[in-house]
Amino acid sequence: MYTNWIKLGLLCTGILVLASCSEPSDTAAPQQDTIPGVDTQRILQASPGAEWLSHSGGYDEQRHSPLAQITSENVSNLGVAWTYDLATNRGVEATPIVADGIMYITSAWSLVYALDARTGEERWVYDPEVDKRVGVNACCDVVNRGVAVYGDKIFVGVIDGRLEALDAKTGAVVWSTVTVDQAKPYTITGAPRVVEGLVLIGNGGAELGVRGYISAYSAETGDLVWRFYTVPNPNKEPDDAASDAAFESIGNVSWGDDGEWVTDGGGGTVWDSIVYDHVGDQVIFGVGNGSPWNRTIRDPSGGDNLFLSSIVAVDAKTGNYKWHFQTTPGDNWDYTATQSIILAELPLGKNGTPRRVVMQAPKNGFYYVLDAATGKFISGKPFGPQNWATGLDQNGRPIEVPAARYTNVPHTQMPGPFGAHNWHPMAYNPDLKLAYIPAQEIPETYAFDPLWATKPAKWNTGADFTTGVPVDLPPGITKFLRASLKGRLIAWDPVKQEPRWTVEHNNAWNGGILSTAGKLVFQGKLDGDFVAYNAETGESLWNHNLRSGGISGPATYSIGDEQFVTITTGWGSGFALITGYGFDETVSPTVGKVVTFKLGATGTIPVPDMIEIERTVKAERYGTADQLNSGMVHYARVCTACHGALAISSGVLPDLRWSAYSGSADAWQAVVAEGVLADQGMVSFSELLTLEEIEAIRAYVVAQGHNSLAEEAAEN
Repeated sequence: MYTNWIKLGLLCTGILVLASCSEPSDTAAPQQDTIPGVDTQRILQASPGAEWLSHSGGYDEQRHSPLAQITSENVSNLGVAWTYDLATNRGVEATPIVADGIMYITSAWSLVYALDARTGEERWVYDPEVDKRVGVNACCDVVNRGVAVYGDKIFVGVIDGRLEALDAKTGAVVWSTVTVDQAKPYTITGAPRVVEGLVLIGNGGAELGVRGYISAYSAETGDLVWRFYTVPNPNKEPDDAASDAAFESIGNVSWGDDGEWVTDGGGGTVWDSIVYDHVGDQVIFGVGNGSPWNRTIRDPSGGDNLFLSSIVAVDAKTGNYKWHFQTTPGDNWDYTATQSIILAELPLGKNGTPRRVVMQAPKNGFYYVLDAATGKFISGKPFGPQNWATGLDQNGRPIEVPAARYTNVPHTQMPGPFGAHNWHPMAYNPDLKLAYIPAQEIPETYAFDPLWATKPAKWNTGADFTTGVPVDLPPGITKFLRASLKGRLIAWDPVKQEPRWTVEHNNAWNGGILSTAGKLVFQGKLDGDFVAYNAETGESLWNHNLRSGGISGPATYSIGDEQFVTITTGWGSGFALITGYGFDETVSPTVGKVVTFKLGATGTIPVPDMIEIERTVKAERYGTADQLNSGMVHYARVCTACHGALAISSGVLPDLRWSAYSGSADAWQAVVAEGVLADQGMVSFSELLTLEEIEAIRAYVVAQGHNSLAEEAAEN
């Protein structure tokens, strides 16, 4: 059975819904005339306490708070303190930053908000006014995972490649720096980190063909201080960058001299995890997948391709290479190592003495423990089902199953490109010595893409995901495929490398984690449930429906004698868009929110209006078998990532099965070929598709509409 839930192509339409309101409590927070400076020492000393000063609470990125007013005994009294509407109906993935009683948050399209953390009262909103046409370069929705605070500034990475510093008090732009070549399909979705006056930021776009790197900029001026590339210069020549020595000594030899990487950049974007290890004064970051995914196309020499899918450590001040560990040598499957990286002390030394370690549960399904000073492999075990490797050797290198290096013969694989764990933040409780992993089971069938050489696509994978998939799927197959996908919360013992307890979810795409000293673990889910679990046993102690998707990382903070727990909500993100969850589910894909809880609060979350869509096909079914099959293939390569696999939309972006444009060949061509909706993000695809292929896609979409209605009628 083939599972067609993957990141395939890109045909995006941007929609911006403006709304802004809050439900303040009766207690007003004091007005502030100045913003005290936040520096490295303050983040270290408060990591985290009454405030939430860094992306994961503190530099070690444990997402564990010592606050314990809310406990396993009283969490049932947790209620809604306030909500605030975000100005977008697209995906929301941000973790709030809280400093000096002010909450800083981002939403889709890189909007930034400053709110009173006690009441939710709006202080200011900054809109970077992104050209919606850049949405076509966003692999997994136009999301943003948050800001950084340092000094008197707020720093945000904008999806079009800008890094901007805002005045923390007013939201005014202090400086703005373009960090990428904007002529190429780069994006920024990750949260910056700031260390000793340096703002650290990476980028995304490896699916579309770019060369990855991480950069450090002056927090005061926005000037570039150092840059570390993650794949070689195409000519294997120096870049006059911090990475030059590493490529000369170990990196260049891991790449051949030809292959698509030479022209397409090679990938390796640093799109999420960036950690500061103050003990070693080093920055540790995760590197993403190759471009194309398929190594046979990317680099026929068959090398490891450093530093793809690697954890890399560099000197914090200079960016000079210190060490690396590659989780997936010669990555072939989009097995990024950009997932949460956590620093901790584990009793691994002689007689249980503590050892400072790096921990990660990346996409490939193994939980890794490395020495933080050297990157040396200590241990690694599977934390979920997998069939691409049989284990790890003594150096931590995967022992691959030969069939996983897919050819023209398809290989159905676990995990697929969504990974056994994706961007959703995991947490670590240093008292219980347990890591909490938002894990998932989402397989995929990979095969060599026969069109890669003759038919370019926005998504530069080199893999085909439609082999053997019929245009007309058997009745009920969509529900069957969805039901086969699984999610779970795993409490993982990193010393024993085994689960302590596991909670099964009814949806594969579950949310980020917050751990607290109240012996609680908080997690939101795609279906809107926000749950508090007993950190020791996994028992569910409290549940509140957020009335929207709740997949971002929660945070906690205190003001006065009150502890608050907060989470951002909203529909969208890569999984929801691609797999079509939302439209026909119980959660409405409407405007996202900030939802904040405290003990004894009695507020409510407004009930959203379910979007009413006229579910009628606008044309009779037409097209030959060859035309329909061609339409399915080109839809998968070009349209799926935004409009959903099998033409089933999540409802955030238009469902093409019911679109008025699908009823007219001329109207369809005007949108897809001529780009008449480009100002809304739906750019022209005439450079990738012929008019005949565009019409074949319409025929496929129309057929899928008729198939869906027929299946619904049969069920009723």
